[in-house]
Amino acid sequence: MTTRGETLQLATRGSDLALRQAATVRDSLSSRRLSVELVEVETTGDQIRDELIHRLGKTGAFVRSLDEKVLDGELDAAVHSMKDMPTERPERLVVAAVPERAAAEDVLVTPDGRSLDELPEGATVGTSSLRRKAQLLAERDDLTVEPLRGNVDTRIAKLLAPSLQQEHQERHEAEQEHKGDAGDGDDADLDADEEEEHPYDRTVEEWFDDLTEFERRAMERDPDVEYDAIVLAKAGLHRAGLTRYVGMSDLDPDRFVPAPGQGALAVTAVDGDLALDIKDRLDDPQTRVETTVERTILEELGGGCVAPIGVHAHLEGGVVHTRVRVLSQDGTEEVSVGRDIPAEYHIDAAQDLAAELAEQGADDLIAEAKRDSTEADDDASTAREEDEE
Repeated sequence: MTTRGETLQLATRGSDLALRQAATVRDSLSSRRLSVELVEVETTGDQIRDELIHRLGKTGAFVRSLDEKVLDGELDAAVHSMKDMPTERPERLVVAAVPERAAAEDVLVTPDGRSLDELPEGATVGTSSLRRKAQLLAERDDLTVEPLRGNVDTRIAKLLAPSLQQEHQERHEAEQEHKGDAGDGDDADLDADEEEEHPYDRTVEEWFDDLTEFERRAMERDPDVEYDAIVLAKAGLHRAGLTRYVGMSDLDPDRFVPAPGQGALAVTAVDGDLALDIKDRLDDPQTRVETTVERTILEELGGGCVAPIGVHAHLEGGVVHTRVRVLSQDGTEEVSVGRDIPAEYHIDAAQDLAAELAEQGADDLIAEAKRDSTEADDDASTAREEDEE
């Protein structure tokens, strides 16, 4: 285990996005005179021992595979996307620090930047999130919402593949037609100034050469579903550095209420001096209050990852503006509330708000979602909301 003055070993998932997120934590700690080394940890659920799954809980296996290293003393701390973290924490493990939060909102992502209202009737939208699916259908019940899995790079590639393939095909056909027309003419009678213009400013080969490696890989994909749009976390998209490839339209957080903790990172560590040291150097008080309110409400409602629940809190002055939306999986029923709660008593107030929602029918919607999830196939991955989205 690291002691003061030594290098802190920080566990992270190995995806590109996870590494980028962990690097921001490393850099922040390094700027505060704490030496940090990132250590990649494979995070497949079947690598976790049965005993540890029982100890850590069945949900959040991918998160817990990092925390296992911390609990066992192999590594000092771990970086997570907060919205991936189960509300139940193992004994001795604490959220040592919550750095300043990035954008919490969801965004609609399309190849050309269309908004939700501009999507054609019956458009296909991709998401693996039950919350996002329910909120989309509540807004527009004509949409076809299809599952979309993989990390953020994969999801963007699946969205872009059809349009890139179509453009390549159109350019190729136009070039072949242009060559054919030129070959049919009488060269002796053609004036150079009258030669037919090429339909595109570049040849197919030049166009392909100008594509980035990411776009080339996307074009080679053969997606099972052709998506008109997908929904992602704004923070994840920006952190992954992929915004230049797509158009984005912000979704109103009052209607498309984000997942609890969305946009925030969390650093977990064993309770003790090191955790306090990390907190002193990295914790953002505003983000800590906001995410505590969100996760307290989620924990009290007991929705876990199987119910469409959105919770968003924003601290302003001595008040936490809080918005909660609990829906049926098809988006036809909901219990929602907007409430200003006192920052001084934010945990107690969040618990009271959750109790009020439960009495208004949120409990029934969550129970129904749990039944539907069990009857489907008991596959927790269908409902996970990773920041890889």
